[in-house]
Amino acid sequence: MSAHPQLRRRAEAAASRLPPLLARAEHMANTVLLGDHGRRRAGLGDDFWQYRPVQPGDGYRMIDWRRSAKSDAQFVRQKEWQIAQSVTLWVDNAASMEYSSHKDLLAKSDRARLLAMAVSILLVRAGERVGLTGYDLPPKRGDGQIWRLAQALMNDGSDDYGAPEARAMIPKSRALYISDFLGDFEQIEFALAKAADRGVSGVMLQILDPAEEEFPFHGRAVFESMKAQVNHETRKANDLKERYIERMRERKLALRNLARATGWQYECHLTNAPVQQALLWLYRAMERGR
Repeated sequence: MSAHPQLRRRAEAAASRLPPLLARAEHMANTVLLGDHGRRRAGLGDDFWQYRPVQPGDGYRMIDWRRSAKSDAQFVRQKEWQIAQSVTLWVDNAASMEYSSHKDLLAKSDRARLLAMAVSILLVRAGERVGLTGYDLPPKRGDGQIWRLAQALMNDGSDDYGAPEARAMIPKSRALYISDFLGDFEQIEFALAKAADRGVSGVMLQILDPAEEEFPFHGRAVFESMKAQVNHETRKANDLKERYIERMRERKLALRNLARATGWQYECHLTNAPVQQALLWLYRAMERGR
């Protein structure tokens, strides 16, 4: 019986984080649209393609009221670059993403959710369908989908490290994976190979805490995974630094090579770096993947 109040408190805590997350994501998306890439905003493309009837999920801002006034129906004016595409997201919700090395740094999961939501807002405003990998939230248009995405991204996983999801990907579509990519590399390879086989182009954004990049540990230390499933104790942590940094370098190089081999793009972002910098890179990368 005691589990029900606990689950309710967790659900309420997650729900309370939704409005701030959406507000920050909306602000970041507006910043990008007002910058050098503002010309890529929905409705401001270079080449007219066609009018199409309004569909479920289209926002009011997408309607061409002048064209709609000439008939009893409502129409959306599409640009050539805006031809409807589907984008599926996988945002790692494993326990490793909850890590933060300092109280003034956001957890990797918070940075991942914020970037995923800001990119989703930009894509939805461009008239594209956005959803999650798997079967729970297929790609759709509209502001309602933004809220559903935010709710889904608040769910926490049960594993120490995440494995990319590659089910139900639409052929010839695009994908975005955001993770620390510190789990089983074979599962990462499998997911990208499966996506590539379906003609899916995509972007991998690796998010790391600066301590995971620099290994600033000395003396006696106990290293333990977030779920305590893996642990290692040492009296001379500094003796591990060189080996650790080399292993991390090898993992990042392997990810970059895997992305190149499958036609994807890869970038690494640290949680102490400006979030706008990562968002702009993501936005450009998604544009290149069209």
